[in-house]
Amino acid sequence: MLELAGIIIAGILAQWIAWRFKIPAILPLILIGLLVGPVASEFLSEDGTKWIEPIWNGKEGLFPGDSLFYFVSLSISIILFEGGLTLKTSEIKNVGPVITKLITLGSLVTFFTAAITVHYVFNLNWEISFLFSALIIVTGPTVITPILRHIPLKKDVSAILKWEGILIDPIGALVAVLVFEFISVGYGGEFTKTAFIEFGKIVLFGSSFGFTFAHALNFSINKKWIPHYLLNVFALAAVLGVFVLSDSFAHESGLLAVVVMGMVLGNSKSAYLKELLYFKESLSILLISILFILLAANINIEDLLLIYNWKTAILFALVVFVIRPLAVFLSARKSSLKLNEKLFISWVGPRGIVAAGIASLFGSKLVKAGVEGAEYITPLVFMIVLGTVLLNATTARLFAKIAGVFLKKSEGILIVGASKISRLIASYLEKNDRHVVLIDSNHVNIEKAQKLGLEALNTNIYSDALTDNIELNDIGYLMALTGNPDINKYAINKFSKQFGENGAFRLVTEEEMNDPTSNPKEGLFSHTNDFELLTRTAKKYPAIHEIEIKDEVHFRKLIEITINDKDIIPLFVKDTNGELEIISSYSLENHKIEKGYQLVYLGKPIELI
Repeated sequence: MLELAGIIIAGILAQWIAWRFKIPAILPLILIGLLVGPVASEFLSEDGTKWIEPIWNGKEGLFPGDSLFYFVSLSISIILFEGGLTLKTSEIKNVGPVITKLITLGSLVTFFTAAITVHYVFNLNWEISFLFSALIIVTGPTVITPILRHIPLKKDVSAILKWEGILIDPIGALVAVLVFEFISVGYGGEFTKTAFIEFGKIVLFGSSFGFTFAHALNFSINKKWIPHYLLNVFALAAVLGVFVLSDSFAHESGLLAVVVMGMVLGNSKSAYLKELLYFKESLSILLISILFILLAANINIEDLLLIYNWKTAILFALVVFVIRPLAVFLSARKSSLKLNEKLFISWVGPRGIVAAGIASLFGSKLVKAGVEGAEYITPLVFMIVLGTVLLNATTARLFAKIAGVFLKKSEGILIVGASKISRLIASYLEKNDRHVVLIDSNHVNIEKAQKLGLEALNTNIYSDALTDNIELNDIGYLMALTGNPDINKYAINKFSKQFGENGAFRLVTEEEMNDPTSNPKEGLFSHTNDFELLTRTAKKYPAIHEIEIKDEVHFRKLIEITINDKDIIPLFVKDTNGELEIISSYSLENHKIEKGYQLVYLGKPIELI
């Protein structure tokens, strides 16, 4: 009981430490696991026992027999399902080909080059070498997201790294399964045939079960056959059921099944998707916390001493500085990515929970089977996981600046609220080459925005989902445009530091509009227009116009017109380079104006003056 409680407490403490110091949680989790496992057995325990023994050895331990690995398999299935839920096909319209090549061609390059490297560096047999290379194909989303969360990057670069991390998890796992089947089947006349038949079964059953049961679950939810209070736990049971069922038809196909299931549900129009995501996200955090400590504690000091030599440093250097860049540059050939963007993507390739979990699973099974060299699998993969995460966590921001992909000024705009007026403004901004994201808890508004080709997220601003979205790293302006003054004020207070570094604005309230002495610094557009007047104007004159400004005097005359006419609302000042400056009600007339600038406004056309 003490060990179980200790793992959970230590895991959540590690998650808090990671949040507090803005590092991937995998670092403190693995270090805690190594401390209570091999380090404790060698240096801290008088009788040489571990503080936490994951596998029951007849005297002590938590999991008898293969129970630990069953727990690992089920936990990874839930983690991958949660990852699949976050994948939106709309996010990759600009970088889809690069992601496709990274998870296909890039995987092949890593698979073969890493196998050749570890074979000659550690003199391992080819079977174990290819199993190692299959396991380090993956880059985990659970480690990439914390690393990139505080680095302002172009949306395309963030999207590539996020999608690669989630999609490549099951691919790496499946390739590892294929190699494991090769090793398990052994040498014989049907060696290749049997292994490839097993691999074909994995793809067939995994994809078909995932697709079918995702639609079945979505249908059941939409028909309200499942009571609301059972929704989350029913979905959890469905995920575990699909994983086990698919696995019973084709061994190790469950991982693919749950990823496909998550992707299909994630791109559905279910009104309950966010609730599922929040629940699975919390569950994934708990499982990751437990898993990393257990798996690290399961390593023995003898395993660590196996790789305590110069060969390990050579292998790590080749994986990071040769193999990863080679895979990225070959995958990004003839793409729109620039050289500096390719370099940064090459640098950021941390491995995560799937690599560590499956390495422990397969490594232990092969050691028990007496396969030569199998004892190297777990420590070598853990070395790559810990090393890449530590390297990227400490240098990614600096390397982004050196490579020139660090956005010195975040020009993206986050609009809270996706009503008609928000969609009008967002469409104009998109046409002027600004990255715009609308958020709203009303799925009807979100659907209308998406039909216009706008990037819109159905989310609640009271949740923490936005702070974890690395595709919003280039957002530097915040505009709160809802009809609820409390929500607008909350959005400014909560997100102004993260998304409003260049400016955070909200609509004035009716009370502020009617009180000339009350004009907040974050007031948006005009002190004489609240949400109701904006909406009325947008309905009456649904168009945004531009009028050339002759000089500052002319600009003040135009502003005076907008103040006196409720059907004209000033929005932006546009300079000769096409750059837009948001107009604030607090400094409505105090904008630097030069000849050739334009006033951008909503409403009826202004007659030339």
